[in-house]
Amino acid sequence: MKRILVLGAGGFIGSHLVTRLKNNGHYVIGIDLKLPEFSASTADEFVQADLRNPQICEQYITDEIDEIYQLAADMGGAGYLFSGENDFNVMHNSALINLNVSHCAIQAKVEKVFFSSSACIYPQVNQTDPNNPNCEESSAYPADPDSEYGWEKIFSERLYHAASRNYDLNVRIARFHNIYGPEGTWNSGKEKAPAALCRKVAMANQEDTIEIWGDGTQTRSFLFIDDCIDGILALMESDCTEVLNIGSEEMVTINRLAEMIASHAEKSIALNHIDGPIGVMGRNSENSLVTKSIGWIPKVSLAEGLSRTYQWIDSQVAVMEQNG
Repeated sequence: MKRILVLGAGGFIGSHLVTRLKNNGHYVIGIDLKLPEFSASTADEFVQADLRNPQICEQYITDEIDEIYQLAADMGGAGYLFSGENDFNVMHNSALINLNVSHCAIQAKVEKVFFSSSACIYPQVNQTDPNNPNCEESSAYPADPDSEYGWEKIFSERLYHAASRNYDLNVRIARFHNIYGPEGTWNSGKEKAPAALCRKVAMANQEDTIEIWGDGTQTRSFLFIDDCIDGILALMESDCTEVLNIGSEEMVTINRLAEMIASHAEKSIALNHIDGPIGVMGRNSENSLVTKSIGWIPKVSLAEGLSRTYQWIDSQVAVMEQNG
């Protein structure tokens, strides 16, 4: 049994990670500003606290901790990250957290630290063609992300690598590509495309029209939460210190994503394309290195994952509508 600290344990990925680590027999302490949104945390201890406060990090990152999973960040979907209204908070809040966590992990000589980076670090110039985006790990530099969120993630990747070089902190870093699934936020303003579209379809009548930001030809790949957790744990259990993509290579247009969700709902939904933040035109995980390095391959198809996610969000919408 390891004593494990999960930072960002109230978030979507963090809460799922806590449950998996508990099921694997570890003692898990979760820290976040907020409790999980949809179910009680399964952590042995859950601390509601602000990791931007260095004293909080000093209090809980001690030599009793074997591993840290650092997922805490100020983030959201395109509507949050690309509006321009949240840029300072996104950079300031997340950078403060990582500065505090890395410093305290060094001081406490924590055995191993996982940092969750993002596909948002990849250069805009490599993602202008929706049919041929380049998100290979080696393409990250020269850096030119399309958002301040991406710039902060690059800074923090370099911060943790510097901690590794200068202070022997044992670090693992993964770049997540659009993680989705049940118990992810779907109606908060921070939801990502799969959850937002599932909500719109669930709230629509049989032949309604739903709105899509942009012309819908922008492409993405989406990774189901269970596969994401598998990838995190495989990386942590490995000796690999390279930054790896954790994502799906099953790329679809946003129009096709909406059509798949409507099909699961058995509704004839029309699409109305409107102006809105869309990010880059194309993004798809490139998994050659992660498969070669740690043997990880996603198992859940987009069709299966969307079916499971839609069923959950549809049930949430039904409860919301019942409650008025």
